Parts: sequence; structure tokens; C-alpha cells
Amino acid sequence: MPTTTAMRTLDEHRAASLALAAPLPTVVVGLPDALGHVLAQDVRTDEPLPRWDNSAMDGYAVRADDVRDASDATPVTLRVVADLPAGSSGRPVVEPGTAARIMTGAPVPPGADAVVPVEDTDAGTTTVEVRASKAVGQHVRRAGEDAVPGDLVVAAGTLLGPAHVAAVASVGVAQVAVHRRPRVAVISTGDELVTPGTTLAHGQIPDSNSWLLAAAVREAGGEAMRLGPVGDDPDALRDLLHGLDGGVDAIVTSGGVSVGAFDVVKAALLDEPDVVFVPVAVQPGKPQGLGRLPGGTPVFALPGNPVSSFVSFELFVRPALLRMRGLTDVERPTTTAVVDDGWRTPPGRAQVMPVRFVAPAASGAGARTPTHPHVVRATAGGSGSHLVARLALAEGLAIVPPDTQVAPGDLVTVLRVAP
Repeated sequence: MPTTTAMRTLDEHRAASLALAAPLPTVVVGLPDALGHVLAQDVRTDEPLPRWDNSAMDGYAVRADDVRDASDATPVTLRVVADLPAGSSGRPVVEPGTAARIMTGAPVPPGADAVVPVEDTDAGTTTVEVRASKAVGQHVRRAGEDAVPGDLVVAAGTLLGPAHVAAVASVGVAQVAVHRRPRVAVISTGDELVTPGTTLAHGQIPDSNSWLLAAAVREAGGEAMRLGPVGDDPDALRDLLHGLDGGVDAIVTSGGVSVGAFDVVKAALLDEPDVVFVPVAVQPGKPQGLGRLPGGTPVFALPGNPVSSFVSFELFVRPALLRMRGLTDVERPTTTAVVDDGWRTPPGRAQVMPVRFVAPAASGAGARTPTHPHVVRATAGGSGSHLVARLALAEGLAIVPPDTQVAPGDLVTVLRVAP
């Protein structure tokens, strides 16, 4: 287990985290299970869409020449030769002087070249009185208007939403190849941690990290296996990690990575040559561990203070999980925001400040830039790594470069972590 005192920048450690991730192997799923997966192979159409000319209206399929002079003053009467509901396979020929009653989506019958909406008729069933002229092609959806054979319908790498699933279904594809969701083991460590709902002894606290990180894994599209809390026993933790190695796609631990006397994660991974523990120039989240176990499973060892764990997951773990899912865009949405309160930053380290969005101040420096959203610290405690109860107020994370003081009216880049 290499340990170094050489400080990594936030970007360097992020790059090292992403280097552990690659798109996972593909699986074939049916359309009911496709939502939320990342498509692994292009979906193209083999047929024109629509497959045939069809009606855009409920009305009557006619020959445009027959109704050229139709109006309210001079209606044209046509003989109705067929009823064509959507899904009809009938192909009656519309001869001069005739019409076919037709529903939206039904194939336009041979001979007809326009559709008269029912509103422009007397809605007759044996004969129909047409009271408006229609041009050739009016109210007709042409075959191939949507797509022609060979067209790309949904590209590989697309995160499948409801509209994508509908597009796949529209070309008659019932199964798609997608990247498998990453299976992630989440382990919180510390003798002081107990399961929420347990009566606390003096010195004990409820375990929140494993719940935080498991929820974050699921929000990132992974499958979380929550295994916490685990006590400060290096041998037991080592056995647990080795048992997981090769059976999951990633392991995320929290706690036990600093320079204290009971750093169980560092002790458990002492003999792992491909896991490194390094300080990262970021606050919160300075102590970090990263690497691979012998079976190739990536391990992300995060600090144990809850805000540190949350920030570290957002910066280093979430992008890696998105890459495992097959996505190329692994970034949270960002915005430039005006700071309404201001705060002090630590020397030599980038700061990640939990913030919430507020209405622009009526006066003051922030009011000069109304085009930007405004933020304040999510809590008066700022980026204190232990302030888990107030973390729920955070809607974004302001990223402040090293050695930059933040004053009211300054602009900061904010990662949006809540809708």
C-alpha cells in the first residue's frame, strides 16, 4: 500500500479515479427493463416510418380533384365505400365520386390523395357532404416522413429515457444491448457507528455514511450493496474486501483513511500494492485512498466525516460510476452563480462549499448581476465536514480554486446536486 505525502490537486485525483473506470460489459434487456440503461449498440430502422401513408385526421379519404370546388355554398356529395379504423388492413379503392370514412392513423386507401376532416363534412355514413376543398396530400402523413430505412434512431451511448424507449419500440425492436449497471459495495467503518434506530451508548453515533453513499450510488444509476457499519478490525475488514473482490464492480469505503491511530481501511489495505493513500488539495476531503484489489475491483476509500464523504463521492466516485455505465458525459450540470454572503477559504486547497440557491438580494454587490442565480452557504457552518444534519439543505457545491477568498458579489462555479 503506497502512501505518499505529495499533495494531489483535485483534478489529478479526479483523473486517477476516472482511470479506474471503463464501460461495463453489455447485456440484452427487453424494453420493460431498458429505461435508465445506457445503450451499447446503435438502433436503426429497417423500414420507413411511417410505414405507409396514413391519415392525420378523423374524416374522409378522398380524391382531391373531387372536392376541388367544395365549399359551404357549394358542397360536394360523395358515396362512402368503406370504413377504415386505425389498424385496418382493408384496401378499398377510392374511385372518382367516392370516399372512405377514415380514422387517424389508418392507411390511406388506393386512389385517395387527401383527407377531409370530419368537421368539414356532414359526417354521413352512406354518402358524405364535403364542404371544403383540400389539396393533394392535405392531412396525409407520408410514408418515410419520420425516418427512412437505415436511419439512426437512437445512438449508442444514449441514456435511455421514455422517449428513447418509445423510439426503439417504434421500429419494432423488442430488445436492446445496454451496458450493465455497476454493482457497488458500500462499507462504512468505525467502532462508534451503530445502525439508525439503535439505542446509543455514550460515544456512539448513528451510521449515516453507508446510507448516504448507497443512496448516492443508486442516484448515479448503480446497484448498491450496503455493508455497514463495520468495526475497527483490520483483519475482518481485509477478509470482507477480499471476499468482495471480483464479485462487485466497485467498492466504496468511508472512514479510516487519515493519519490517526485507528485508521482501519489503511491498515486493512496495508499490503495492497495497487492501492494508494494520498492527500488531495481540497477541503473537505483531503485524505483519500484509491486503487485496485488483486482481483481487479476498484476501491474508493473516502474520508469518514459525512460532508467529506458526500463531496468525495460527487467529485471522484460518481463520475467513475457513470463511465462504467457507458456514459461519456460524466459531469454534473454546472452554473455560474453570485455569492450573497461570502466566506473564508483554506490556504493551498480548493474548497467545495455546500450552497443553496436564493432570490437575489434587493441591494448590495450581488444585485448588480441579476442574470445569474444567487447562492449562500447551505449552513452557517459552511463546509465543515461533520455537518451532516444540514447537508440536506445543499442544492449545489460551489467549487472555489485554491487561495481564492470569496466575497459577497463574487462569481463561483456551482455543481447542481439537487433538482
